[in-house]
Amino acid sequence: MKEQGIAPKKRTLIIDAAVEVFAEKGFHQARVTDIASLAGVADGTIYLYFRNKEDLLLSIFEEKMDLLIGGLQKALEDTDDPIERTRRFARFHFGQVRDNRSAAEVLQVELRLSNKFIKEYRPEKLWMYLGVFADVIRDGQEKGIFRPEIDQFVMMWSFFGALDEIAMQWVLSKKANRFSLDEAADQVADTFIRGMAIRPPTAAQPDSPPTSRNERHDPRRDSPTVGGSRKIEPTPEEP
Repeated sequence: MKEQGIAPKKRTLIIDAAVEVFAEKGFHQARVTDIASLAGVADGTIYLYFRNKEDLLLSIFEEKMDLLIGGLQKALEDTDDPIERTRRFARFHFGQVRDNRSAAEVLQVELRLSNKFIKEYRPEKLWMYLGVFADVIRDGQEKGIFRPEIDQFVMMWSFFGALDEIAMQWVLSKKANRFSLDEAADQVADTFIRGMAIRPPTAAQPDSPPTSRNERHDPRRDSPTVGGSRKIEPTPEEP
């Protein structure tokens, strides 16, 4: 019985070590020796579980996507409101990026440097992940909350594209606090909710004096709220 538990444990150790090494050194610069050393196994042991370094990279994607799909389903399970599920999806996605930065770096940056992933691999688990949001859109349309003419495929990828690009900017930023991922999640979600909703939710706006026609409009002075989210301001050091 003990021997049956050794293989999965070693495989997990190797994958966890590979995430850290790939994030630190980059996929192409990382060596199998570095991964084996961090995992506490012999170099040859890695080849008992993975054909090569690229196979190890794709295995990281597969395992992390399993965790993401399971976590997302759990995050959405206690509400059937399409609007709330949209917000929770965004919050969950960015929460995973924030809480698992090394894995985020590997999935956001290093994975895209793999020719095999780009040209040959079928990321079916990514499609399953995005399919959860397609189901949210479909449910919203059936309930008369989201506009019926919306193409679920286009909107699904548009939503993920926004999340993915902001996650990339956060991961690549030299400052971890350049902007709040929590605020970004609400801002992205509310933007898409307004675009999809038949009757977009309105946020109460404070009364303000009329603006003179001669007064130049400076968009940097505005701090719009959309469904309670605040504008995200970059730090002066970075454009």
